[in-house]
Amino acid sequence: MPILIRPSVASDVPRLTAIYAHHVEHGSGSFELVAPDEPEMARRRMGVLDNGLPYWVAEVDGTVMGYAYANLFRPRPAYRFLVENSVYIDHRAPRSGLGRALMAEIIQRCEAKGARQMIAVIGDSANQGSIRLHQSLGFEQVGLIRSSGWKHDRWLDTVMMQRALGSGDLTTPTPKAL
Repeated sequence: MPILIRPSVASDVPRLTAIYAHHVEHGSGSFELVAPDEPEMARRRMGVLDNGLPYWVAEVDGTVMGYAYANLFRPRPAYRFLVENSVYIDHRAPRSGLGRALMAEIIQRCEAKGARQMIAVIGDSANQGSIRLHQSLGFEQVGLIRSSGWKHDRWLDTVMMQRALGSGDLTTPTPKAL
């Protein structure tokens, strides 16, 4: 199964929407309760790209089977070296290596842009697949917000994980901001 990791394009939006909708409707990794439609997913994608940040897809046999991106964590200027990642894989392709390949690309792209820290905000402390994926890429758990979301008739925790990018906080960043 050859995997093609490439930048997303506008024509990917229907697949991005379908992949995410399944996670919203059936999973606990996203705290959204209603899946966004294609115009909203297109708007979100453009927001990431307008910030000059990466939004990549994993394609298998010509079909987009996953995506990942990084965006600004918060809009305040002091956060300009901190990005937050997201990664979603088609529910039919768990543990396929797609998430790892996508995240490795996103990490590399963010380092090249001058980001110094990446944070993952993971829905549901039982989401061991996402937690293990991030751990395997050097993320450490830095926080747990208990019972922070109510979805599927139960309370869900939020797991906060963090990874240094480049020289992290060991050196002063260049004036260039993301």
